[in-house]
Amino acid sequence: MPSRPARGYAAALCAAAILATTGVLIRHLSLAYHLPALVLAFWRDVFVVATLAPLLGILRAARIKAPAAQLPFLAGYGFVLALFNVTWTLSVTLNGAAVGTVLAYCSGAFGVVLGRWLLKEALTAAKLLAAALCLGGCVLVAGAGNAAAWRVGLPGLTAGVLSGLAYAAYSLLGRTAARRGLDPWTTLLYIFGFAAGFLFLFNLAPGGGLPGGAARLGDFFWLGRSGRGWGTLFLLGAGPTVAGFGLYLVSLVHLPSSIANLVVSLEPAFTVVLAYAFLGERLGAAQAAGGILILAGVAVLRLREGAADPVAARA
Repeated sequence: MPSRPARGYAAALCAAAILATTGVLIRHLSLAYHLPALVLAFWRDVFVVATLAPLLGILRAARIKAPAAQLPFLAGYGFVLALFNVTWTLSVTLNGAAVGTVLAYCSGAFGVVLGRWLLKEALTAAKLLAAALCLGGCVLVAGAGNAAAWRVGLPGLTAGVLSGLAYAAYSLLGRTAARRGLDPWTTLLYIFGFAAGFLFLFNLAPGGGLPGGAARLGDFFWLGRSGRGWGTLFLLGAGPTVAGFGLYLVSLVHLPSSIANLVVSLEPAFTVVLAYAFLGERLGAAQAAGGILILAGVAVLRLREGAADPVAARA
C-alpha cells in the first residue's frame, strides 16, 4: 500500500479522538461496578476479537487468516499489548492517574529515539520539539504539575517508565507489521486475541496476583447478571477499542511510528474535553493550556514534515 501521510495524520487524529472515549467508559465501569482493571482489560480484548472476527468474515474473509510465518511476530506483538495493559495498571495503582498518564505518554519521546535506533526513522528537530511540547502538554492535562503528585517510590516510577516503553514498542511493532505487508485489521484481530490469552494468565499470576487482577477464576465473572454492566463492557471493546486501535494501526501504514505516536498524544486532551462534557468534570486553565501545547506539537510535526517533503504533504 502506498504511503499517504495526509491519510496517516487523519487516521491518527481520529484514533486519538475515539480512544479518548474509552477513558469515560472505563471510569464508569470502575466506579459503578468496581471491576478489577486487569479483568476489564481481559474482557475488552475478548470483545474486540468477538466483534472483529465476524465483521471481517462478512466484509472481507481473506483478512481473517494471517500468514503462518507471521504468527510468532503477531504473538510477540500481542504480548507487548498485554504487557502495556499490565504496566499501565500497575503505574496507575502505584502513582495515581495523573502521574501514570504522563509516564505512559513518555512513549512519544521514547518512540522518537527507538524509531531512529530500530527502524532508522529520521530524527529531526521538529520531532524533538513536538515530543517536548506533547510531553509538557500531557503533564498539564493530567494535572501532574503539582510537585506533590510526583512523590512516588522506585516501584511506581519503574512501572510508569515501563508503561511508556511498552506503548512505544507497541507503535514500533505496528510500523513493523505495516512494513511486513500485514493488513492493519488482520493485525488488530490477532494481537488482541493473543493479548487476551496473555492477560488471562497474568490475571491468575501466583503469589496473590497482580494489582487489579482476578484472585480466582470466579472473578472473571465479576459483573454477574448485570446486563447493563456487560453491555457497557461489550460497547467498550466493540466500539471505540476496535475503531481507535484499528485506525491507529492504519496510521502506521502511512506514518513513521514516532510521528503517529506523537499525534495520538492528543488522546488525554480529548479525554478531558469529553469528561467535561459528559461527566461534568472541571476543565481548568492548566488543562486547556496543556491541550494547546499538544496541538502545537502536532502542528509543528505536520508543518515541518510536510515542508521537508512537499509531495508527501499533498498525498
